[in-house]
Formats: sequence, structure tokens, C-alpha cells
Amino acid sequence: MPLNIPNLLTWLRIVLIPLIVGVYYMPESVLNIENKNIAATSIFIFAAITDWLDGYLARALNQTSPFGAFLDPVADKLMVAGALIMLLQLERVESVVALIIIGREIAISALREWMAQIGQARSVAVAFVGKIKTAAQMIAIPLLLYEDDLFGRIHCLWLGTVLINVAAVLTVISMLYYLRKALPLASHPD
Repeated sequence: MPLNIPNLLTWLRIVLIPLIVGVYYMPESVLNIENKNIAATSIFIFAAITDWLDGYLARALNQTSPFGAFLDPVADKLMVAGALIMLLQLERVESVVALIIIGREIAISALREWMAQIGQARSVAVAFVGKIKTAAQMIAIPLLLYEDDLFGRIHCLWLGTVLINVAAVLTVISMLYYLRKALPLASHPD
């Protein structure tokens, strides 16, 4: 495992996940719900920035590695799943939406692993619909964590709910896209 700045940022993102969840377990006497929302949102946004930054630095510093390529999407999936589970507990996201998004991440990760084993990893490269889905959920999650109105004009819970539902629909579409790409290969013997 190469220990470089991009990989350290990815590890930092993984470490931040329990912090996002832990904020909500602090007693109200220490942190009220509004401050919990602000803290969790800030941590999530910081973690999302490290996601962009680690990829940028890996390319800019020529520090890409197979381990970093493996760990980065794992950290992303853990971050999204942790936040969605917390939002589910806070009753800010529907269970079917969380199940669709988390279930797809697990299924597509398994599919990519299988495709890599049979030498077809490029067949399940990230599609444009997957990028739109990721953008929708990465905007929706901080809005749902924050929950309150922003600048007295943006109702974060409403907008976050719309975007996370859009992300869930795009999640199904992207999963069908990946499955359609992989299905012909499943019928061929190894």
C-alpha cells in the first residue's frame, strides 16, 4: 500500500464517516439538533472535497496506484451508505430510496469485481448516467443532513428529497445499463 497524499486523503474520508454519524449521538446538552445538522453537513462536504482532491492530486503528482484505485470507490460507497443510514434513522430519507442506492452500490461493486476477474473490467466503466446519479446524491445528502432553510430561501429538506429521489431513479437506470453490458458475458463459459 503506497502511503502518499492521495491515499491519506482517502483514508481521512473513511475516518470521517463515523464522525458524521457520531455527531448525532452527542447529547442535546452538548450539541442541539441544528448544530448537529451543521456539523454533519460540514464534515460530509469536507469529505466530498477530499474525494475530488485525492483524485486530482493522484493525477497531478503522478501518484496513482492500484491500491488507490481500489480504495477510493470503497471510501465513496462507505461515505454515502453511512450518511444514508443516518438519514434513514433521522427519517429524512425513505427506506426504499436508501435500499435502492446502497443495494446498487453493492451489486455493481460485485459485478465490477466479477468483470475484472474475467478480464472485462472496461465493459463496466463508469457511464454518464452514473456520473449524474453521483452528482445528484452528493448534492442531496448535505441538503438532507442540513435539513433547515438555507439563506431563508432554499428549503433544504424538500430540495434534498427531490434530488435523492432523482438519484434513486438514476441509480436503477445505471444499474440496468451495467447489467445489460454484463449479461452477454454471463452466458459465455470462463
